[in-house]
Amino acid sequence: MRRLYFIAPDTLTAKAIVDDLLRARITWRHIHVLANHSVALEELPQASLMQSSDVVHSLERGVALGGVTGALLGLVALVYPPAELAIAGGAVVMLTMAGAGFGAWTATMIGVNEPNTQLERFRDAIRDGQLLIMADVPGSREHEIEQLIAQHVPRADLEGAEPASPIFP
Repeated sequence: MRRLYFIAPDTLTAKAIVDDLLRARITWRHIHVLANHSVALEELPQASLMQSSDVVHSLERGVALGGVTGALLGLVALVYPPAELAIAGGAVVMLTMAGAGFGAWTATMIGVNEPNTQLERFRDAIRDGQLLIMADVPGSREHEIEQLIAQHVPRADLEGAEPASPIFP
């Protein structure tokens, strides 16, 4: 799946784009619309925290850093066991898993409050009242969907594609 980005100047154009995507058999759950707080999105699929915040990127970093930290602590405990305890490989695995879990938990708590860094290039357009439409489409249909939107909604600006969709579409 690849994520396509479209900028719509108003809600009518956004509704037309969403309708075209639905007619092209892109499911509702693969379409996300992001706008500033002054724009009403009644009949449009609103972007969730997964799309609007940096939670996914933070989760990836938290799991990686927490897992590495836990593994290092486990290896140190294996080499220098505390209080003459016998520590085996299971302790290293457990500390790695605990570190990854703790890293994931703390990083998502932070990431949910941070704006999505992938959407930084659209901040000005969203602030000006335009709508960002994100559509997760199969890579083989990317060009077809772009042509469909350009043909039916000439006011929409295709703003590129993301190389791969996030962990949680």
